[in-house]
Amino acid sequence: MTDQPVRWGILGAARFARQHMAPAIHAAEGAELAALATSSAEKFAEFAAFAPGITHHTSYDDLLGDPNIDAVYIPLPNHLHVDWAIKALEAGKHVLCEKPVGMDVAQIDRLIAVRDQTGLLAAEAYMIVHHPQWQRAKELVADGTVGELCHVNAAFTFRNLDQGNIRNQAEKGGGGLRDIGVYTLGSARWATGQEPERLSHARVQMEHGVDVFADVGFDFPGFTYQGFTSIRMANRQEVHFHGTEALLTLTCPFNANVFDQAELHIKRPDGSTTVERFAGVNQYVLQVQNFGRTIRQGAPYPWTLEQARGTQAMLDQILATV
Repeated sequence: MTDQPVRWGILGAARFARQHMAPAIHAAEGAELAALATSSAEKFAEFAAFAPGITHHTSYDDLLGDPNIDAVYIPLPNHLHVDWAIKALEAGKHVLCEKPVGMDVAQIDRLIAVRDQTGLLAAEAYMIVHHPQWQRAKELVADGTVGELCHVNAAFTFRNLDQGNIRNQAEKGGGGLRDIGVYTLGSARWATGQEPERLSHARVQMEHGVDVFADVGFDFPGFTYQGFTSIRMANRQEVHFHGTEALLTLTCPFNANVFDQAELHIKRPDGSTTVERFAGVNQYVLQVQNFGRTIRQGAPYPWTLEQARGTQAMLDQILATV
């Protein structure tokens, strides 16, 4: 089966799936967008417009019962992730689930247990680790280019006032931390290979049960971390790794080709700056291709459920202060 494409099904016709992940599956080498589960014929038609061969299932359970599906992508609201990921694994499907994969560490532990029982691949759709800018950033931190790492700070904000949007609905697992805090927190962990020792501060502003602003700090071995997220502020995203020999800045760390072009800036004490650009890279396509290589060839997957659990542990600590 190593030369056969991974046949993908999608649970739900979410806008993000239509705009990003479904086209990525359709474009990825070694992948086939084979089915979509949605009760809406109108929404199905939007997917079939660029992938005319896909099968229409009117329920999620029907798709999970389709023997022609190898892997399932889950873009459902946050509170539904783990339950449907477990159902998919129990149906014999590999699972790529949108972030955050769980609502708390205990949920992720349940999913890890089922993954281990089935022997299938289950992963959080944490696309940034597949992008070469992050692989390069990890390399620059590890090889001493920045010198001794002293501080990491990160920002990710956008403005969303739509109370009908799931990001503003507490009962569906909304809030900025779960939506974008996974990036500010998880990227620092992934690039440095370090885990936090303690939460140093957390200032969280809530509206209707969801966090709309969070400024948090953690102490890591050898460096400090500060990051903030907001779903009420103008668009911004950047990450800085500040060392003794250089300041490494990612100017578009999370939504490459959407927010801006992905660039790394390496600024040294003598005032010189080196810029590395990553034009035209689609991190969603790379994510799908890497997922397929893990299934078909046994290649290591760069973001495991255990790594997602580490970020969730940070989120749990922050939310416990509210």
